[in-house]
This record gives sequence, C-alpha cells and structure tokens, in this order.
Amino acid sequence: MKPFLFLPLAAALFAACQPSATQRTANTLRAPAFPLITVDPYTSGWSFDDELYGGSVKHWTGENFPLIGAITIDGQAYRFMGVENRVYETVAPTAGQSPWKAAYTFAQPSAGWEQPAFNDAKWQKGTAAFGTRHKTAVNTPWEENFRDIWVRREVNLTAEDLAKPLYLHYSHDDDIFIYVNGVEVVNTGNACAEDRTAPLPEKAAQALKPGKNVLAAHCINRVGEAYVDLGLSAEAPVTYHLEQPALQTSVDVQATQTRYTFTCGAVDLELTFTAPLLPDNLEWVSRPVNYISYSVTPTDGAAHDVSVYFEASPAWAVNKAWQPTRAESVKKDGLAYLKTGSEAQDILGKKGDNVRIDWGYFYLCGEDTPAFQYLIGSPADLRTAFVQRTAPAAPPDSTNRHLAVVHSLGKVSAKASGKIMLGYDDLYSVQYFGENLRPYWNSDGRRDIFDAFACAHADYPQLIKKCNAFDAELMRKAADAGGKEYAELCALAYRQAIAAHKLVKAPNGDLLFLSKENFSNGSIGTVDITYPSAPLFLLYNTELCKGLLNHIFYYSESGKWTKPFAAHDVGTYPIANGQTYGGDMPIEESGNMLILTAAIAEREGNAKYAEKHWDVLTTWTSYLVEKGLDPENQLCTDDFAGHFAHNTNLSVKAILGIASYGRLAAMLGKQEVADEYTGKAKAMAQEWVRMADDGDHYRLTFDQPGTWSQKYNLVWNKLLNLDIFPKEVAQKEIPYYLTKQNTYGLPLDNRETYTKADWIVWTATLADDKATFEQFIRPLYAFAATTPDRVPMSDWYFTDRPNQRGFQARSVVGGYFIKLLEKAL
Repeated sequence: MKPFLFLPLAAALFAACQPSATQRTANTLRAPAFPLITVDPYTSGWSFDDELYGGSVKHWTGENFPLIGAITIDGQAYRFMGVENRVYETVAPTAGQSPWKAAYTFAQPSAGWEQPAFNDAKWQKGTAAFGTRHKTAVNTPWEENFRDIWVRREVNLTAEDLAKPLYLHYSHDDDIFIYVNGVEVVNTGNACAEDRTAPLPEKAAQALKPGKNVLAAHCINRVGEAYVDLGLSAEAPVTYHLEQPALQTSVDVQATQTRYTFTCGAVDLELTFTAPLLPDNLEWVSRPVNYISYSVTPTDGAAHDVSVYFEASPAWAVNKAWQPTRAESVKKDGLAYLKTGSEAQDILGKKGDNVRIDWGYFYLCGEDTPAFQYLIGSPADLRTAFVQRTAPAAPPDSTNRHLAVVHSLGKVSAKASGKIMLGYDDLYSVQYFGENLRPYWNSDGRRDIFDAFACAHADYPQLIKKCNAFDAELMRKAADAGGKEYAELCALAYRQAIAAHKLVKAPNGDLLFLSKENFSNGSIGTVDITYPSAPLFLLYNTELCKGLLNHIFYYSESGKWTKPFAAHDVGTYPIANGQTYGGDMPIEESGNMLILTAAIAEREGNAKYAEKHWDVLTTWTSYLVEKGLDPENQLCTDDFAGHFAHNTNLSVKAILGIASYGRLAAMLGKQEVADEYTGKAKAMAQEWVRMADDGDHYRLTFDQPGTWSQKYNLVWNKLLNLDIFPKEVAQKEIPYYLTKQNTYGLPLDNRETYTKADWIVWTATLADDKATFEQFIRPLYAFAATTPDRVPMSDWYFTDRPNQRGFQARSVVGGYFIKLLEKAL
C-alpha cells in the first residue's frame, strides 16, 4: 500500500505560495460547461457558454441561476459575466404557478381535435398538471395503463397580450406535440424536458385572436414517468444597461478553481471562482461558501477609475423563479451580507431529480468597508445605479428583489484586487430515516451561517495557497500517469464529482457522504453511483469513501432492509428514508459494496472497517456465491441499456466481490475463510473464461456468441492484485476493444453506439502501458471538447457523434481518477 497522494504533499505544498503561471499547467480543454459555484447538488452554478458573458449562469439542471458581473472603467461599463435576461409576464400560468383547467382524454380522438372549433364536450375535465405520481404539481393522474393523453386548454387573450411577443412554456415526458389554434408549434420526438421556453412562430402568433384561444397537446408515455404542462407568457419591455461585453481572453479549469481573463478597455481583469473542496479538510468540503476573487491591472500606464459589480437573482433560493422570495441585508463582525430566501420555507419539502432547493437562504457577502456597497432592488434599478454611479431607489418592499455588491476600487494605476463570497444556509440538508440532519459543518446545531462566512473569510489566505498547490500537483501527477488530455479531464471532473454529494453526520456518529443521482432518477446514496465515483475518494480520503457506504451498511444492519443483498439506494434526494428505486440490483450492489470495502482496506493497510460490518458482508458474499457466476435476468448499473441474463461483466463483479471477501478475511486473520472464498472465486473465474470465450475476445453474455462488451469490472483484479482472473483475459480484450472504437470512444457493448465515459477510463486502465491508455482517452477528450450539448459533463453519450445520450453533472466522473488510484495502490 502506498500513502494517500494528497497527504505526503501537505507540508511541502501547502506551505508554498501561490504558484506562478509557469508552475501551473493551464487546462486548454473547451469544457462542455464550466464550473463556477460548486457547493452541493442544490447550490451549483455553471457557465454553459464559451464566454462567461455568453449566456445566463445556470444550475446544473439547466435552470437559470442569474449571476451578473460587470465593471466600469472611467464610467464605461463592461459586462464580463451573465446576461440581462428577458422578463416574462404570465399570460396563461403553468401548473407550477397556478393549477389550470382543461379537457383531456386517453382515447384516440377524431381528426381535428387540435382545432379551436373542435367539440370536446365528451372529454373528461381535469386540473393540470397531468402526470404520474412522482412528478411535481400533478393534479390529475395519468393512468399508467394508457400510453397517450390528449389535452385541450382554453386561454383568453386581450389585444394588449397580442401586441407583445408571446412565448410558450411547457414540460413533457415523453414525446409531445403542441398546437396553438391548430398550428403545430412543438414536436419533440422521443424526449422529456421541464420548463422549456420557446417563442411562438409567426404562423402561430397570427392564428391567435382576442378572446378564446386553444392550446392543444398530445403526449406519449413510452416508459416510466409521464407528464404534461403548458402555458403562455409575454415578453415585458426591458431596458438593457450592460450591453457592452468585455473581451474574454482565456479560461482555465483547475480542480478547485476556474480562472477567466478579460480585456476591458485599458484594463485587464482576472476573475477566479474557488471552491475549497480539499479532501483532507472535511470542514472546508462541507462549508457552504465559495469565493469569487478579482484583480484589475491597467495596461496603458495610466490611472483609471474602476468599480466592480456583482448581482444575484433570488432564483438561487427557489425551485422555480416565480416563487415569492424575501431579501434583507445584515452586518456583523466586519462583514456585510445580502440574504434571500423563499417566503414559504418548506424545509425538506421537495424531493426529486430536476428539483432545486426552496428552503434556507442564499447569501452574498463581503467586507463591511466604505469601498463596498450592498444593495437590494429590482434589476433595472440596481444596474442603472451602478452605471450612472447613483444610489438606487429604495424598493417598496423586499419581495423578489435582486442582490448586488459594488466594490469601488477608486483610481487604479497598479494591480488592485478584491473578493466576495457566495454561500447557502440550507438549515437542514437531508432527512435520514425520519430524522432531519443538519450539514456536517453545523451537525450539532451550535453554529450559524455567519460563523461559517467569518471562518471562510479568515481562512482565505491559507486556503487559496492550498488550492493552488493542490491544483498544480493534480495536473502534474495526472499528466504523468495518463497524459495531458487525461489530466485536463480529471481537473474538469473534480468539482463535479464532489459537489454532487452532501456531507452530514448520522445520528450514530457515522459520516454520510450522500450522492444525488443527477439526471438519472434523483435517488440518494445510490450504490452503483458510489461504485464508479469511488476512485477519487479512495485516492484522497478513505473517510469520504466510507461515507459513501455507511448508509447502506446501516440500512441492512438496522433490519430496515431485510433482503440478502445490498440495497440500491436509501430514497429520493434529499429524503433518505429507504429505497425508492423500482427494481433491485442484487449482484451489482453487493459486489460493489464488497469490492469497495476491500479497496478501503487496501488503502488503509487494515480491514478494521470491514470487521465492523463482517456479518452483512458475509451475507452478501453468500448471495454472490449462489447467484453470481451466471447471473439471472437482473438489473445492473447499466440499466439504461436494458437488463438481461448471463451478463459476463456482471459475473466478473460477483467473482471479484467474493475474492474481495477472501482478501478481507485474510487481513483479519481468518485464514480458513480466506482460503475457502479465494478458492471459490478462482474456480468461478476459470469457469468464466471457459463460458465467455469467443475467440479473440470475450462475450457480452455467456449464451450469445459474436457479442462483446467492456469488462471494466476486471480493473479491480489488477488494482487490488487479486490474481483471480488470468492476466491474459485483459490482454486479449484490450486489442479487441481498439478495433471497436469510434470517433468519440469505445461503445459500451455491441448493442448500441453509446457509451459510458467513466467505464472507458476504467477499461483503459486495464492496459499495461501509457500509450495504449491514451488511445482510449483521446476520443473521450474529443467528445468533451467538441460536443454541442453544453451541459456539465455527461457520462452517457454517443461514440459515432459528439452528442449526449442522457445524464449530466453526475458524480460518476470521479471514476476518471482510477488511473491515478492505480499509481497510488
């Protein structure tokens, strides 16, 4: 066992000063999306554009989280972040805003059903939204035995409405066709989405008239959940105050920081977003505060009057932008705060996938000095005041107000700098088997958010040095292990992987590092999300890796989960009261838990953690011995590809899970048990080789010759030196895989052209040399660098074209670190 990569560096690296540009290797990857604010699954801000000023800052789900940055140089304003968004006035509300009435039917209607004159008197009448039980704002159930629904909604419009540009707002799951007075305006094909906004095309706008109009929709439920909601809005007149963008000259994504540079007239601006997610400091990992630092440097030798402006929308504190919010300002102990939160404050009142927090409070914070102004008001008033250098009018109330911080740097003739902090006080983070838990940083409830910000402010000088040192070392070691492109992918993956979790302490004192299954179903603490993400945490801090497993051990050991295999999850984020996923993954999850427990033991040099959970590990191993060699028709982590029997890669996992148990038994001095189960695993592996052999490679399933799949689970045979499968298995697979690669990577298996990015890196790690490893990484890098689907990294994408198939912002990209983990083991 080698020591943690992070820990031996601590004394030397963390004492170092901020590295120079020559010490730091810049990341040249054009990211699909750039991480800005990364606290947890709720407090998350990304740029989906090449230029920071090219669009709104967004939550990882794609919902706008407006955050605007601007600078004035001698009175000339330049916008360097975000956009001044359109303002919409509701004409016909969506169900989330206000339930609406409609006629609907599950039976195929006659021709012309979408036309205004159609007689729908015999249709059923109901209140929107229409959908299955797990969707939000559902008031009329979509009966599960019906594939299709047709909906007709009457909307009354005035001449004043028709004089404005109109927009359609809609959500759907799956295919939807939408008509406005009989004119088709939406035809999505097989897709699902929430809160889409589209301008009405000219033909549809011309079909509208004062008085009654009809919005009609036909939605198809192909599988799983179903949903229909639609409404109209009008674009309100708006005056733009920050039209002139700065000129962005670079962007550089490091593990804990994203750096931008801009030219703003005769002044250069450097802007850095820092999330102090340093894995040896759980206080910093848990602390819900990020930094935006900035420095300005005149380029013409003259002095210039400079002011910097940051503005945040209350959307950061609500699930939907239309939810009412309240804002206030607070000053305490040398810091000033702007605060916004929902009026309702329904703590832990929402759960699900495409859902944002709407309890607790969002904060902007900075120094309480005369150089700073802290303002609350409408976007127009705040921006006007900044550009015109006047005080904004006092808002009539604090409802739905934006927050703004202005830092007047004065006459600048040399480099000048400053920073602000952004953070979120969620009050309670998750519900864990009926008990509401506070975040780890405040697990005992004795601290408050002001203390967190004060500590963040005081820690900043040392913290930024440590982040700089960590970032530089990660890039260097990753490049040494897997090449420059691999290093750049790891840097981009780092914050995404960590911030898809929430760190809390269980009532029994266990550390819980609970993942949210982003854009796959919203589960909390999913084991087959933990498994691919674990290499990052095994590498840097095994306590965090234990935090990925503790809730699953507790679920079985408490008697709440009574099946002889590991559970899939413990609920739907943020409610962790028991598994909510519809199907079990018995071999998958049991194998995952055993392998990762063995990996923890290997990293720590002892099996004390396994000893604590020995009884349940034994139960799971017994299940794998009975069921694992030739799996029945079971789900596995690649459930999106369908489940099937005789899965060879799933069998590999079962065999290595049994071998892991044998290894743990040996470490605990249980030699007879170790010999028995290691022997069983070796015998099963020999049988696997015989059944899976297909000449120059191994099959997808034991019973289907001419098939193939990535055997990424084999990587643990190599990393843990289990010596269960002959080395020749991987040596035969690797060259075969190289014949199957497409432009953007190796498909998951022979059935489809799509792949999983994390599994590609695991498969590549089976290679014995760096050059072959890089052959697998290069196409993955090409996908990330060229995909037109601008979202936080997707791990499920097509290999014959650079397009996302599904999933985004998931923690599984922590699996990219498996090559670095190999070097550390």
